Amino acid sequence: MSKATTQRSQSSVPHVADSHGMIRVHGARGNNLKDVSIEIPKRRLTVFTGVSGSGKSSLVFDTIAAESQRLINETYSAFVQGFMPTLARPEVDVLDGLTTAITVDQQRMGSDPRSTVGTATDANAMLRILFSRLGKPHIGSPQAFSFNVASLSGAGAVTFERGGKKVKERRDFSITGGMCPRCEGRGSVSDIDLAQLYDDSKSIAEGAFTIPGWKSDSWWTVRIYAESGFLDPHKPIRRFTKKEMQDFLYHEPTKVKVEGVNLTYEGLIPKIQKSFLSKDRESMQPHIRAFVDRAVTFTDCPECGGTRLSEAARSSKIGKVSIADACAMQINDLAAWVRGLREPSVAPLLTALQHTLDSFVEIGLGYLSLERPSGTLSGGEAQRVKMIRHLGSSLTDVTYVFDEPTIGLHPHDIQRMNDLLLRLRDKGNTVLVVEHKPSTIAIADHVVDLGPGAGTAGGTVCFEGTVDGLRAGDTVTGRHLADRTSLKETVREPSGVLEIRGADAHNLRKVDVDIPLGVLTVVTGVAGSGKSSLVHGSIPAGEGVVSVDQSPIKGSRRSNPATYTGLLDPIRKAFAKANGVKPGLFSANSEGACPNCNGAGVIFTDLAMMAGVATTCEECDGRRFASSVLDHHLGGRDISEVLEMSVDRAAEFFGDGEARTPAAHRVLTRLSDVGLGYLTLGQPLTTLSGGERQRLKLATHMGDKGGVYVLDEPTAGLHLADVEQLLGLLDRLVDSGKSVIVVEHHQAVMAHADWIIDLGPGAGHDGGRVVFEGTPTDLVAARSTLTGQHLADYVGA
Repeated sequence: MSKATTQRSQSSVPHVADSHGMIRVHGARGNNLKDVSIEIPKRRLTVFTGVSGSGKSSLVFDTIAAESQRLINETYSAFVQGFMPTLARPEVDVLDGLTTAITVDQQRMGSDPRSTVGTATDANAMLRILFSRLGKPHIGSPQAFSFNVASLSGAGAVTFERGGKKVKERRDFSITGGMCPRCEGRGSVSDIDLAQLYDDSKSIAEGAFTIPGWKSDSWWTVRIYAESGFLDPHKPIRRFTKKEMQDFLYHEPTKVKVEGVNLTYEGLIPKIQKSFLSKDRESMQPHIRAFVDRAVTFTDCPECGGTRLSEAARSSKIGKVSIADACAMQINDLAAWVRGLREPSVAPLLTALQHTLDSFVEIGLGYLSLERPSGTLSGGEAQRVKMIRHLGSSLTDVTYVFDEPTIGLHPHDIQRMNDLLLRLRDKGNTVLVVEHKPSTIAIADHVVDLGPGAGTAGGTVCFEGTVDGLRAGDTVTGRHLADRTSLKETVREPSGVLEIRGADAHNLRKVDVDIPLGVLTVVTGVAGSGKSSLVHGSIPAGEGVVSVDQSPIKGSRRSNPATYTGLLDPIRKAFAKANGVKPGLFSANSEGACPNCNGAGVIFTDLAMMAGVATTCEECDGRRFASSVLDHHLGGRDISEVLEMSVDRAAEFFGDGEARTPAAHRVLTRLSDVGLGYLTLGQPLTTLSGGERQRLKLATHMGDKGGVYVLDEPTAGLHLADVEQLLGLLDRLVDSGKSVIVVEHHQAVMAHADWIIDLGPGAGHDGGRVVFEGTPTDLVAARSTLTGQHLADYVGA
């Protein structure tokens, strides 16, 4: 045998290193998973499907990605691990073949007012270096262009040892920052409407204050102003002298004694700023939030014009462009400007900046600007911004994990996203995608379908294989994969119109449009065309308008569907009335909490850099309530048993008989209407999927009083089977006399509409115009817009 033949025969034997081509999961039991065992091929695109709440995120994010992150963290020293989040090992028997996981989820980016698209992607950092090198006049280092760095200077004596002697020297220092001194880099200043704080025709003693929660007998609010000695409590506020007005509104914090009690007196304006404006608006109670919206207005800073930057930072320019101008440009225009710069001394910097900006355009975010606050991005936009740093990465054999990457994308943009996912795969990476859109499921190399239902009815693998096999299989996803909602033969007639004239928010170009009332209206268009600007900017949420946006539900492990929807209030009152005790006893966060675990149901043991351990409380057996509370019953059930009921079971329980509670039954009916009948009332919000949270919020807002409902992408996170149920809910709302306006990309919702308003034709400054308004049938027949073409393909016209 020749030497060459011997080498060939040896090379035909697979190398042992090539045998690790699968990620093996055996016995996964996290959340609702029921002993799931699967093998996922590496260096392939695998899509995980199933109805909302079937266990997709539990398997992909909470098991595979979480264990990969935990194992990486364990490679660091114990000292470093002490500064990192502690992760418990997922509930799984075997996890084999893992690679480094990079998770790109839909979590909103921080809502800090100083965080922008530019700061979140390092594009601002590169721009600052660029202007510090090329800007004329030269004003300093890169931090001179940062709106997060204030200008400081100081001087003083320092003492140090030299040659065995103590020497004193005078030293001074200065830091040149780019922060606007007026707004402190926020870009906006707040102005408080004094008329919303008090009635100046009355005296303090007559009850002049109109601030929520300010009662006349409160030491900390009204009485300190009435009895501090700075003001005459019996004089109408409008008659205060200039000094009294200054003391009333702006006085520095000062210790005073009122009836023998030491208190701190301060002006009304700083007191309001500390007590109301320092809190997150979304966490406020509704009546407090309404007061803040009435009393406080935010306007662009008059000194920097909203750019956040100091005058010096705005004066330094490259050509005729300042860094403020560059950050205000649409990113595709900024990319063209950077491409035109020719300066060999900063060539590597220009190449890196050009790549980042081109990635924005490639991923469909060219319509954004770098100055856009990151907290205003939708979940889909935030996810794509996070993707940017991975697009040009040289890393291979990495596991990328995506959570519905097509969310918020028009059908026209989905193909571009699919191409990006395939490119990541083709570089030798494993790509795991949780997705509902058929067009993305279709490009998968491997499909894992979980179900068959949601919650306790899910958590098992119903199908594993190719897309063709899924279509042929008898699973919920397989049956609905080819679903197409047909166009309506007849549409409802509007009962009136909502006139919008001269709308010019963001990229809108003085739009005039009539939105019909009493029907289902869908506002559509490519991402960035101005849909949300038109709807939310021209139809303010207020009296008669119920707005359901994409803002995430906030809640801790103690929050559950019963607390979030307000369902627990009538239940507690019913228990209290039936047993002759206080309602507070039936709250695990208040008087009724188990004294051992403080109502958490578990005892947490902190193990420093090791993952903490949560063990079921032995005293209450995880039921969260004190034993004395569980002696009280309603309809033969105690409060912990009621919280363990499903929504559908609780609806029967509170619908009639001894436990009949109409207020609770109404909330439960709304939860069933949005398809959440399987949820248990006491299930922590932290365990709900994205689609479940979206519908929970929708069910809560359905109880609000209003004639116009404005919904922003209600299909986000919904399975194809769930979309049918949503369409039925929208129909019921319209048939009950409501007007429903939906901002949506899903073709099923478009086809089901009575009226469509299509914005475009493109995104950013290429959009902002109404390119079509009429019925879905007319839109399909005309095929004059991108939406019309995709809707026609969808319905098979």
